[in-house]
Amino acid sequence: MCAVDTEERRRGILDTARRDGSVDVNRLADLFRVAKETIRRDLHTLEEHGLVRRTHGGAYPVESAGFETTLATRTTRHVPQKSRIAAAAADLLGDAETVFVDEGFTPQLVAEALPRDRPLTVVTASLAVATVLADAEKTAVLLLGGRVRGGTLATVDHWATRMLAGFVIDLAYVGANGISREYGLTTPDPAVSDVKAQAVRSARRRIFTGVHTKFGAVSFCRFAEVGDFEAIVTDAGLPSAEAQRYSLMGPQVIRV
Repeated sequence: MCAVDTEERRRGILDTARRDGSVDVNRLADLFRVAKETIRRDLHTLEEHGLVRRTHGGAYPVESAGFETTLATRTTRHVPQKSRIAAAAADLLGDAETVFVDEGFTPQLVAEALPRDRPLTVVTASLAVATVLADAEKTAVLLLGGRVRGGTLATVDHWATRMLAGFVIDLAYVGANGISREYGLTTPDPAVSDVKAQAVRSARRRIFTGVHTKFGAVSFCRFAEVGDFEAIVTDAGLPSAEAQRYSLMGPQVIRV
């Protein structure tokens, strides 16, 4: 194949990964009528460019400035792992009375796992999180104002960050699109990054929640360092050796 054909095929592979959430080597080979080894080379090149992460037999897209999954998509992936992470993260609440809960599906599950039998004030930019907690009698919900992003149903921009800057929060549950030892915690959108960064600044304690696929991934905007967090809660898909490397940077790493 000529170079143009190769580029078109790789663009098609990336488009398929972003549309379907993941790709399989065998199916791609059939789709593009090339050898499996050709597809593996394509995936290797796309991974080198930070566009996909390879898995056994395939790959999934990395979120970037030009691509971000929607909240609806996130509710369909790694759900058992996210549920375990959320339960373990909620167990770390301690004596916190004011809590920030980030946007995203895993933080939404954290919100569902928070105790309902004690007074809590929850600050969030997420319409989904606010909805989950709205009927909890002992929970006061403060929804940050601002522009609502359609894909994630969360508020951003200066209204949200200014409101958040006025609080001193006991504990923040924070998510990210990527976490790496070199680049810290990252997210594709600068407006989202600003809200997350302010949550980190406003909180006395910070806990990161995210599935193992987030680790090693790097997105466009950095908003925090690994060492800013007292704990990282993830699933057992993160190798124990890698968990140990993160723990050496400061946080307790909990794999569930």
